[in-house]
Amino acid sequence: MLNFKVEGKGKTLVFLHGFLESLSMWSILHLDNLCTQNIFIDLPGHGNSPLSERSENPSINYMAKEVIQVLDYLNIDSYSIIGHSMGGYVSLLLKELDNRCQKVVLLNSNFWEDSEQKKKDRVRVAEIAFKAKNIFIQEAIPNLFSKPENHTKEVEELKNEALKMAPESIAYSALAMRERKDFSYEVNKNRDDYFVIHGKLDKLVEVDFLKSQLKSQKNLFVIENAGHMAHIEQPEEVLRIFQNIFS
Repeated sequence: MLNFKVEGKGKTLVFLHGFLESLSMWSILHLDNLCTQNIFIDLPGHGNSPLSERSENPSINYMAKEVIQVLDYLNIDSYSIIGHSMGGYVSLLLKELDNRCQKVVLLNSNFWEDSEQKKKDRVRVAEIAFKAKNIFIQEAIPNLFSKPENHTKEVEELKNEALKMAPESIAYSALAMRERKDFSYEVNKNRDDYFVIHGKLDKLVEVDFLKSQLKSQKNLFVIENAGHMAHIEQPEEVLRIFQNIFS
C-alpha cells in the first residue's frame, strides 16, 4: 500500500504531490486552517511509497488505483482532491473512476494530453533518469520556480527529495504522464466540479494557453509572482483559494 498521512477532522481532502515530489510538499501550507480531514499520499515510486508495478506500459491508471486502495482502507465515504502537477493528472482519473470523488483542484497542472513534442520530451526524461539522474534533477528543480534564487532552501530540499528516487520510478512516472488521457471535455462540461490554480509565471504551462483551453474561467485562479511551485512561492494566496473553494 502507498505511504500516507492523515491529519485533522472534517470534510475529507486528498492531497497528491507532483513529479519528483512527496507528501512533504504540503507542509509549507497551514492546512489546519481549512478545518478538514487531510489525507496526504506518496504516489508510487515517490517518497516512501514503492513502485510495485513494473509493466512495460506505465500508466496514470495504476497510480489512481493505488490511491483508491488507500481510501478504501481508510473507509472514506466522499472526498475532494487537490493535485499538484502530476498529482493533478491522477486526480482527473480518480474523478472518472471513483464516484466518491467530488471536487478536483488542479494546482499548477493541466487537463489535456501531451503534445507530440512533449511526448518526445517525456521519453528523453525517462532515458536521462538512467544515464544522468543527478544532473537532470539539479537542472530541473530550479526551473520550477519563477525566481529560484528567492527559495534556495526549498530548492535544495526538493533536490534532495528527488535524488532519493530510483531511476526506474522517475522513468515510469515520465512515461505514464506521456500516455495520460485528455480530460478537456470532462473539465469543460462539468465546470462546477473542477478548479484550476496556476502561477502566472509557470514555465511548464503558459497561462495564456491554459486560458485558451477553458470555455469558462469562473473557476480559474491565476496567482501573480508565482511559477510552477505556487504553493511555495505564494503559500498564503494558495491557502486563501483553498478556503474559498472548500468553505
